[in-house]
Order: sequence, then C-alpha cells, then structure tokens
Amino acid sequence: METTITKEAVEKALERIRPALRMDGGDVELVEIDGKVVRLKMTGACHGCPMSILTLQMGIEAALKDAIPEIERVEAVDMDFDSTDLFAE
Repeated sequence: METTITKEAVEKALERIRPALRMDGGDVELVEIDGKVVRLKMTGACHGCPMSILTLQMGIEAALKDAIPEIERVEAVDMDFDSTDLFAE
C-alpha cells in the first residue's frame, strides 16, 4: 500500500523549519506535491540567495524526510541566482 504525502503533513513539518529561515529574513512555500517529490519555493532573503540550495538540501530536505520518510526528493522551483556566484569573492 502506497502512502500519500499530504499537504497538511508537509506544512506541519515546514512550520518547524520556518523559525530558523525567518531569523535570516527568509521563508519557504509549498508549491506542489508530485507523488513522492515535494516542490518548494524559497522566498524572502532566501529567494535568489546562492546559499539557499544548501539550505534546501542540507536543512529543509533533511527535516522533511525525517518527518515524512515517504518523501524521496525535495526540489526548489524558481531559483533566481547564478550558480557561478556561489564562491565569488
């Protein structure tokens, strides 16, 4: 039997993450759930920040998978930054 990942479960898990994001002026918004893939949009200071991809993978994705083990992947949508800027001085 396949478990359905619900919007409510994802939002509940995101609420535990949001305080840390908001401390730096950012936030995250649930865009869609497609099977076992959750798509999120980084907002506020996180939107366009080169480090937001690390925040997404190391923080948000890990926390969501911990809360909802059925999630296979978390993807960001509408990431507006040039990855070549990631290590710019």
